[in-house]
Amino acid sequence: MERIQSTCNYCAISCGLDFLVENDEIKKIIPKSGYPVNPGLLCIKGLNLDKQQTIHRPNPLPKIRQEDGSMKVVSWDEGFEHVAEKIQAIQKKYGEEAFAGISTGQLLVEDFALLGHMMRNHLQANLDGNTRLCMATAVVAHKQSFGFDAPGYTIKDMELSDTIIYVGANPVVAHPVIWNRVRASRKPSDRIIVIDPRCSETAQEADYHYPIKHDSDLTLFYTLANILIERDHLDHDFIQQHTNHFESFKEFVKDFTLERGVKTTGLSKEQFLELADLIMTGKRVSFWWTMGVNQHYEGVRVAQSIINLALMTGNIGKPGTGANSLTGQTNAMGSRLFSNTTALHGGADYTNEAERERIADIFGVTPDYLAKKPTIPYNEIVEGVNSGKIKGLWIICTNPRHSWTNNKTFMEAVEKLELFVVQDLYDDTETSELASVFFPVVPGIKKEGTIINTERRLSPVRPVISKTEDERTDQEVFLGVAEKLGMDISRWDEPRKIFEMMKETSRNMPCDITGVQWDELTRSKGVQWPFPQGAILKEDERRLYEDGQFFTPDGRANFIFEEPLENPMPTTEEFPTVFNTGRSSAAAWHTRSRTREISANHQINPENAYVVMGPLMAKELDVTEEDRVMIYSSNGEQALFDVHIFDRHRNDEVFAPIHYIECNQLTASVYDSYSKEPAYKSAPVRVEKWEGSVQ
Repeated sequence: MERIQSTCNYCAISCGLDFLVENDEIKKIIPKSGYPVNPGLLCIKGLNLDKQQTIHRPNPLPKIRQEDGSMKVVSWDEGFEHVAEKIQAIQKKYGEEAFAGISTGQLLVEDFALLGHMMRNHLQANLDGNTRLCMATAVVAHKQSFGFDAPGYTIKDMELSDTIIYVGANPVVAHPVIWNRVRASRKPSDRIIVIDPRCSETAQEADYHYPIKHDSDLTLFYTLANILIERDHLDHDFIQQHTNHFESFKEFVKDFTLERGVKTTGLSKEQFLELADLIMTGKRVSFWWTMGVNQHYEGVRVAQSIINLALMTGNIGKPGTGANSLTGQTNAMGSRLFSNTTALHGGADYTNEAERERIADIFGVTPDYLAKKPTIPYNEIVEGVNSGKIKGLWIICTNPRHSWTNNKTFMEAVEKLELFVVQDLYDDTETSELASVFFPVVPGIKKEGTIINTERRLSPVRPVISKTEDERTDQEVFLGVAEKLGMDISRWDEPRKIFEMMKETSRNMPCDITGVQWDELTRSKGVQWPFPQGAILKEDERRLYEDGQFFTPDGRANFIFEEPLENPMPTTEEFPTVFNTGRSSAAAWHTRSRTREISANHQINPENAYVVMGPLMAKELDVTEEDRVMIYSSNGEQALFDVHIFDRHRNDEVFAPIHYIECNQLTASVYDSYSKEPAYKSAPVRVEKWEGSVQ
């Protein structure tokens, strides 16, 4: 029996795996021995990677929609030729930006690099990713505060912290491997603190839960900062030597009095002082945020208000500390650094002529061939289709008919397209079924490349079992279309070649990986960037900012702050309830395209969409667990949900899992002004008992 090392490609923990394979069949999946990310641990999703495309297996050849609406199976060559001709015709008739793409956070680094080169450079088209839905806020916060998109922590910091503060994060469900590490490493004196409007699964396990009102995060953290400043709980040396704009920040937060904080957040004076005391008495305080912060109309400033607390107390760059963003998708960081969307490959600025020349030389092209500017974001792509500016769209391994905010707007957009290409593992997702061209691709267990996890760890993905004759990887599909478009693919036709070019694009950048060797990576514990050529790997877990040096021009971190915005989605008499969204179980992933093949998922997650509400709301509506409710959103849509009642759920909101299409039927087209990430967490709605028949 052969043992093959690879990496899980579900969430951003990116667990190391050993596949035990015999006769081209996976016999067992186990945690990679000694792998620092998941020591002896795997969640239900990683343990079932062999289940992908077992029950739901599409024809391995492309399909093109015919005039009568049917889908015709064609050869790969015909599929590539058809798409290339359509793209060229659209761009010739309407202009280069009339064609666009939306990718995922679950491709490999090499996939992202090739796709970005084809779309952004060769076609000069726009290309964004569904990482815009989860990590754009953290990216912008990092860049503005630290000078680069560089989360500084290592996951082990969560074990080393004596005071863990989760803000809008629910690792029990979203990052179960991390949660098991935290639980196993806890000491009696350690404190776990959760700041979340909802009594989430993690809040139920925490030592302290602060159930703030929706959209009051900025006031909370500015008030806490003011309290800590008044009590002089500051690391003056760190502030003076390693930060900018603290005095302005100090003056700014004076207006955030304890009384203002209590009124805005719904917390009591005693709770504010208790939370401040917990931060003051912690020796190693770490702050961890996820989608509860990122998916917010002012999420960038909220993330930076957390960063400010870490900077002013010196809780950064040291073991067990940090203001740390937990990524959602497995290779979101690879997308951010190497997809050529918001920056040139390797994170360089589009306007830096020296960098343009350097990267052009690596690719064997002229600088003019490279993209001239960042892509337009996801929301502008969808809006561009609806306005008639964009006529062709390529969706790669994501399901926006389900996952896009206010998702009927995506359905409306598709109906206006002249070309709608969908590339996915499955031909029966809500988005795949709308395609004018469908490209089937294989799962990660048949692919080769690398991914970068939430703590900057570059890890290998290697083929575990063989493709059949007609099956194609994402990279092979991109190559097939690129060649028909007339792109020179000679430097891009193997994963290893692309990896070596990406190494060169990263040279002397904060994300430098020039010291990583392809063959050694396969037998490694992964390598966190930066790891430049000539470096010696002394530790498997390394954090940034230990020397107090950041990636800004002057090497200092920036205090960034702004007066809270007026809520663009307030509750009203007509829509008095907040509609909150998030994950519901460790077994469900995003739109359940992949996890539906895990048999236990059907036992854990109900088939029908449901909402969780408190007992008081249930009593007022006269509903029980046997009933259904119709929820009307301020966006003009409505959807039907089963009722789940939880006695610790607040009574001014309902909670809906993101795994059902009904959820984002009700969310709003509202975005953070800096990151353009959708505000998924707080749509105003009205809930009514459903008196109709149950289908």
